[in-house]
Amino acid sequence: MDQKRELSSIDLAALVTELNRYEGAKVDKAYLYDDDLLRLKLRDFDRGRVELMIEVGDVKRAHAADPDNVADAPGRPPNFAKMLRNRLSGADFAGVEQYEFDRILTFEFEREDQNTTLVAELFGQGNVAALDETGEVIGALSTVRLKSRTVAPGSQYEYPASRLNPLTVSRGGFDRHMRESDSDVVRTLATQLNLGGLYAEEVCTRAGVPKETPIEEATDDQLGALHDALSRLDERLRSGDIDPRVYEESVDGDGGDGDDTDPRVVDVTPFPLAEHEGLPSVGFDSFNAAVDEYFYRLGNEATDDGEAPADATASRPDFEEEIAKQERIIEQQRGAIEGFEEQAQAERERAELLYANYDLVDEVLSTVREARENEVPWDEIAATLDAGAERGIPAAAAVVDVDGGEGAVTVELDDEDGDAVRVDLDASEGVEVNADRLYQEAKRVEEKKAGAKAAIESTREELEAVKERKAEWEEQQAADDGSDGDDGDDEGDDEEAHETDWLSRSSIPIRSPDDWFERFRWFRTSTGYLVIGGRNADQNEELVKKYMGKHDRFFHTQAHGGPVTLLKAAGPSESADPVDFSEETLREAAQFAVSYSSDWKDGRGAGDAYMVEPDQVSKTPESGEYIEKGSFVIRGDRTYFEDVPCRIAVGVQCEPVTRAIGGPPSAIVDRAAAHLTFEPGMYAQNDAAMVAYRNLKERFADQSFVRKVASADQLQEFLPPGGSDIVD
Repeated sequence: MDQKRELSSIDLAALVTELNRYEGAKVDKAYLYDDDLLRLKLRDFDRGRVELMIEVGDVKRAHAADPDNVADAPGRPPNFAKMLRNRLSGADFAGVEQYEFDRILTFEFEREDQNTTLVAELFGQGNVAALDETGEVIGALSTVRLKSRTVAPGSQYEYPASRLNPLTVSRGGFDRHMRESDSDVVRTLATQLNLGGLYAEEVCTRAGVPKETPIEEATDDQLGALHDALSRLDERLRSGDIDPRVYEESVDGDGGDGDDTDPRVVDVTPFPLAEHEGLPSVGFDSFNAAVDEYFYRLGNEATDDGEAPADATASRPDFEEEIAKQERIIEQQRGAIEGFEEQAQAERERAELLYANYDLVDEVLSTVREARENEVPWDEIAATLDAGAERGIPAAAAVVDVDGGEGAVTVELDDEDGDAVRVDLDASEGVEVNADRLYQEAKRVEEKKAGAKAAIESTREELEAVKERKAEWEEQQAADDGSDGDDGDDEGDDEEAHETDWLSRSSIPIRSPDDWFERFRWFRTSTGYLVIGGRNADQNEELVKKYMGKHDRFFHTQAHGGPVTLLKAAGPSESADPVDFSEETLREAAQFAVSYSSDWKDGRGAGDAYMVEPDQVSKTPESGEYIEKGSFVIRGDRTYFEDVPCRIAVGVQCEPVTRAIGGPPSAIVDRAAAHLTFEPGMYAQNDAAMVAYRNLKERFADQSFVRKVASADQLQEFLPPGGSDIVD
């Protein structure tokens, strides 16, 4: 059977109780191994040294480890580990909780000057985020920017959507969720009730209900037996009535004697499972000890089995990995700086809006203050304002929310572009005080930006130091090799490099680029020209105002709701000459514009696009007309591209740089070591990205490489909004 590589929600529920026994232990130091294994070294006054391990890569676990099972400390700590050392050194471990029934653990650390929360996400791509007392993200192993949630420095941490807890759901709720399914009992328990396959089968066995029973044929008594089995599991976990087991399997996989080879571990559970009745097991006094032993043996077995074979160049320091790591940190820091800039600007603009609408805002605040002085309840104030809005009173119509608990009102004011902006006001203060509060908040955010800029300079220095060490090492190697090189000609070497079988390589060095255009949608045509597109109205404006050169080409779709698309003649700081773009290049740019437009979102298989010269694009409307943000006036003749297919390929590029890429298939296929092609379909954007990630990862022998350069989040950046299907 397959070896367990991730702890389940039930496993984490059992671990939380045991980990809380270390409450009060002091943190000595934090270490980070390979970007996904965090080690916190603590001192417990009763138990001595405690090693807390949190791994969020291909293996996902969180437990206290036997010091003998912990690897030696890695070399120079990366910035994330440095940040944790600064915040956690000398802090007290204040406890850990499981977030609802999800595979998320929240570790609390307290220190006189500041408290810190570590959130370990042991699902999906995995992540660890450090939060301050307000819940703001200080740093994270991975930056997440999705429609559903954001985990990035400077943002408020957002948990994923809540999941049903099958162990605590009421009988009525249990029956309702089960009856809504059109599958069988075990699949419904596994998916709709969030139990997962193994524990769904275990509950069926304990309840005496056949697993394949269709839901419509399940009796009320059978559902009652299943609910009772779940309740008993919950009771055992809450009371600490556990009997941990590490299950083994002989190498021949039949559970028998096999040969003389030691058995391999396959599972670890907080209590014996009927589903594993035929497997030998080893008992432990605590579940934590069982989990530690299991993953320690799992790691050793992987090494013994050759899953991480030594490369022929193993003696060479992994400069590429260290360079890629520093570049990823710089990218995260840049994202944080951009976020701070946007936030500070937004706060200043809100303050200026208050002064621009001084009389109206003053009327709102004076009205609310007077009502409160007369002891009018907040709900009556809200009702009065609603009535005033219906009568067309401007000040009342501007109020969109009243929060009596906070003593605040929210007004909606139009900015100079006509966009509605919401501003929260302290109802007990005047316009000037509220505006000053916003200016002070902008100043506070600016100070954060200054700190982030200092951090990025430090990271750049570390990056340059690594590059210098790499250059020195390579010079030394060249001197040592002398005349030992191959006598073959350079042309043969180039051909061999071109034919590298990236899929079968056991280790692929990471060479991350740092390109200015990556925050936009982008691809390179099959002829090598850069094409960039906006992700939103703000980026559409920016592309035209800042990045459109006089020899570029401007593309847009006939359908409303498409990105501004530029076919670049040169980079932003390069001088460009007129270019006679090939028909193939123009068609690829048109396909890019169509595929990321509403044509895809609406499920159409093709669409029309047009192309114009930059001097035909204007922001000046005709007299009496208005142009929305991100829109433009096109004057003069257009070149049309009709019936352009909605089709996008995403893949993994291995040379000359390593990263996820996406765009028209004709431009991607030859550049990618592996790729998938999509057309409009049924899979949501994030689901399609996960399907692509799993498919691509399975094709590479070095699966960790795919996780680092082409995760589901990174691939999602190249998928159009709306549903998608894989093209066979």
